[in-house]
Amino acid sequence: MAQCLIFDLDGTIGNTLPLCIRAFKNAIEPLAGRTLSDQEIIATFGPSEEGTIRALIPEHEEQGVEDYLIHYRKLHPMCEKPFEGMIDIIELAKAKGLRLAMVTGKGARSTEITLEIFGMREYFEVIETGWVHGPRKVQGIAAVVERLGVHPAECIYIGDSPSDILNSREAGVGAVAAAWAETADIEQLRSTSPDELFTSIADFKVYIEALERT
Repeated sequence: MAQCLIFDLDGTIGNTLPLCIRAFKNAIEPLAGRTLSDQEIIATFGPSEEGTIRALIPEHEEQGVEDYLIHYRKLHPMCEKPFEGMIDIIELAKAKGLRLAMVTGKGARSTEITLEIFGMREYFEVIETGWVHGPRKVQGIAAVVERLGVHPAECIYIGDSPSDILNSREAGVGAVAAAWAETADIEQLRSTSPDELFTSIADFKVYIEALERT
């Protein structure tokens, strides 16, 4: 039984993680004067993009953030649409009377860019974004619950990383593992014991079709 679905963005709504990494490299490498590996960038994830840039080039943080956002928008044709079938699922959920929110670790500005390009901003009643100083998904989920006036047990979080599942547990909401992106680590997700794990959008749609609204 559910009242609200709370979605992650990168790797859940769309295949945007490769875009993020490319934009980070284009923005940071000229300022750092060296090349960066994908893993070096991914190791800083948790805070928003501003936090990643602060961790890698603290002396050029302001310029790095602005350059990142320029490259992020310019490179977004790498991922010009959400995952195939995702908008159908969102519209199905809304038709069933489920309320929709988003809690993402992305910064507010990059989140707005992606939702604008995907044409999805209007679907989400509440959007909670990341924080430069560190992860805040538990707090973001709690803020959604409070703003929508629902009980945590009536909410389900859908995310593609093991930390998403652990954060969902801490926040007291249901946890669905989105393992349909090429960047998802299925075994790591499974090790966190999500309520459900889906490796395809089609299977996730069947789950939403069967979901009963409280």
